[in-house]
Amino acid sequence: MSAGQVLGANIRAFREQRGLSLSELARRSSIAKGTLSQLESGAGNPTIETVFSLSNALDVPVSELVTERTTPDVVLVRARDVEVLSSNAVDLRLMRRMDVGDTVLEIYDQRVRPGATQTSEGHPGKEHVLVTSGRLLVGPVDAPYELGPGDYVCFPGSTPHSYETVGGEVSSVLVLEYPKH
Repeated sequence: MSAGQVLGANIRAFREQRGLSLSELARRSSIAKGTLSQLESGAGNPTIETVFSLSNALDVPVSELVTERTTPDVVLVRARDVEVLSSNAVDLRLMRRMDVGDTVLEIYDQRVRPGATQTSEGHPGKEHVLVTSGRLLVGPVDAPYELGPGDYVCFPGSTPHSYETVGGEVSSVLVLEYPKH
């Protein structure tokens, strides 16, 4: 199943589980009904903002929307096989989702491009960021942290936060930690 088909099937399944019409999900997510219809059919190329809006509107972690459920003993993920979610400043590849007790962890390969800022109004859980190359200004909008290679920060995802490079491109690992619903 393609990434678009997985996303579409998961959107539809969660929408129907919650008894939501396409119109109601459009209202809750601030995404056009036509766009949602395209996504549910497996078409379209959603942005990071679209997927996070749907995650918030459906009250599920992003990984619930973009991954098929499997339980293998060994997991090998090749970057070239993972669809990239992009915004004006960030490219994300969901490498792995893990359910650990009452917690969901999503591990992303994250690239932040210079010249733009990625902002989020907030979402449930915590963000963990480990910079592997470059310099990154990240964290709460009113008090971000500057990280270099090998630096790590964890902050609440529920408050408005941003990602911005200091100089050139940044490579980092992003782990989103959510309570399991």
